[in-house]
Amino acid sequence: MKKLSCHCGEVEAEINLSKLDKLLRCNCSICKRKGAIMSMVKNEDFKITRGKDKLKLYQFHSKVAKHYFCKNCGMYTHHHPRSNPSMTGFNIGCIDEFDNLELSNISINDGKNHPLDKKK
Repeated sequence: MKKLSCHCGEVEAEINLSKLDKLLRCNCSICKRKGAIMSMVKNEDFKITRGKDKLKLYQFHSKVAKHYFCKNCGMYTHHHPRSNPSMTGFNIGCIDEFDNLELSNISINDGKNHPLDKKK
């Protein structure tokens, strides 16, 4: 079990995670701006334990993906991607025991050319 928290500590979550299987960055319009390294778990493996009322939902474009930020410090904590809403993506930087500078094998997700945006 890993503990995630925003910068100010108002929002906390527990993640049922024994190891980081996949790390990724994305080049979609929001991810390239937030610059976070992310990983994913099933929704049932991610639980907000403190500050649910401090989270702000942000949606854009197709309004399917759900991006969550702390209302107080503005930190991106997690999201539910439109490509797989049954998963929760989370910000590795919000887990104190991981050092972003020591992480390797980070995959790139081409969200800029998302398959759901392709014209039929």
